[in-house]
Amino acid sequence: MTSLSASLVRGALLSPLKRADRPDAALPPDRPTRPATPVAPGPLAAYGRICGFTESGALPLTYPHVLAFPDTMRLMTGRAFPLPVLGLVHTWIEIAPHRPVEPTEPLELTVYAQELNPHRRGTEVTMTTEARVAGELVWESRSGYLSRHAPRRPEPNPASTPSAAEAGANLPAATASMAGRPAAASPEELPARAEWSLPGDLGRRYGAVSGDRNPIHLYPLTARLFGFPRAIAHGMWTAARCLAETRNPAAVRTVRIDFRAPVLLPATVTYAADAAGDAFALRGPGDRVHLVGAVTRKG
Repeated sequence: MTSLSASLVRGALLSPLKRADRPDAALPPDRPTRPATPVAPGPLAAYGRICGFTESGALPLTYPHVLAFPDTMRLMTGRAFPLPVLGLVHTWIEIAPHRPVEPTEPLELTVYAQELNPHRRGTEVTMTTEARVAGELVWESRSGYLSRHAPRRPEPNPASTPSAAEAGANLPAATASMAGRPAAASPEELPARAEWSLPGDLGRRYGAVSGDRNPIHLYPLTARLFGFPRAIAHGMWTAARCLAETRNPAAVRTVRIDFRAPVLLPATVTYAADAAGDAFALRGPGDRVHLVGAVTRKG
């Protein structure tokens, strides 16, 4: 059994013992760090092929997240983590590549739970991943994971909710520039750029490459145990496949992707984007929006 599979089993066993709505819930202080290691070329090539990245030399924008995911899962399935891992939903990710990273550069990876916040549908935890080369922070990401339950308190008054510009003041410097920007076209209005046919075994194939073998992605039978009629595509595969279409990834300053609805496999989906490719979406039949994303650029 792989370490990631063992983490999933441990998480499944501990989940019934955890309550996401505990008012005294606290995050573990642990910051697991993977020692600096060059990226293995075989798994990297396989990841690039299944996600559509060209062999440009630098690591794909999403790849450090994949490398750090086993450590993230070990942290989230540990006894000290307050949320049950079963049923957690990956709702968004922000990525800040500070510079291109070459596969031959030894990459040190650190993960930690940054904050725990109430959400209109439950409780959301923010997980952070940092990648360093010889002590230099070269890449970082934040991801939101939602544990669904009845909220503990009423929704905040919309009149007191900060504007996007005000909210940007509380974001990390890497992502604050995305707040307060002019509104982009809605996901339904973005012009179609490509149509992709996703096979029924995509979850198993991506799971073999990424190590994420969550049962909701593998087979209809295992997905039905968690309320899905069929296996669903990994959110991070949909994110990576869209970012593989991004022009000049070396110039990307920040990425923000929000996951809206699962993609049931097999499926036919449409990649839509503006002329610059800096606002994009993944749509299904009937213009159902699965994912929306935005890129900011340096300079």
